Amino acid sequence: MGIGTGVALAQAFETATSAPTAVIPRSNFIRSFVLAIGVLAAAACAADVAAPPTDLSPGPFGTVTGSAIDATGMQFHALWWESDLKNPVSVSKTITAAGGTISIPETGLTVSFPAGAVAEPLTVTITADPRYVAYKMEPSGTQFLKDVTVTQLFDATQLSGAPLRSTIYAAYIADDNISLSGSVPAIEIEPSKTIFSATAPTVPEAQVWIIRHFSRYMLASG
Repeated sequence: MGIGTGVALAQAFETATSAPTAVIPRSNFIRSFVLAIGVLAAAACAADVAAPPTDLSPGPFGTVTGSAIDATGMQFHALWWESDLKNPVSVSKTITAAGGTISIPETGLTVSFPAGAVAEPLTVTITADPRYVAYKMEPSGTQFLKDVTVTQLFDATQLSGAPLRSTIYAAYIADDNISLSGSVPAIEIEPSKTIFSATAPTVPEAQVWIIRHFSRYMLASG
């Protein structure tokens, strides 16, 4: 409890002991004063609990903004699936200038293209890594005219139902063939945010990030 708690308790004591006219039986006075202290202490302790950062708070997924960060020379550890994928998981879909969405239900991935992200129809293919929370997005090198939003639910990952213990990053990997085991070098860290459960504020439900080009991406910890 902080300094404000002591001030509040002192004020409560002063109020309880300086009533000008009413005569309070000693037993009733003690009972009332103890009750007041308990209420103030509980409120102060609750106020001392730090709230989560605003960009990591529970609620609707909302919009992610910002710029990618150069990650040259930095190493990350890829998150992994709770169970390895038994079969290759790959989906394809044609996205038009009107926008569209492509999803992989088995892994909890959704990629949303706003209207105007592409100037003409583009057939995109997304392939999930069988062991790690990573994807190859093709045609590799495709540049988008507007931000594309990627959402990864954590239900099928190592983070499912567990409190978050380290920051999660959405990382761009330039080499499509590099192993994701151990420390993995990345080129960029994409703008992203972690969405937490409304009923369990320390348990993450999803990661949302934006991309401006297709390549290989992974979710990782530092």
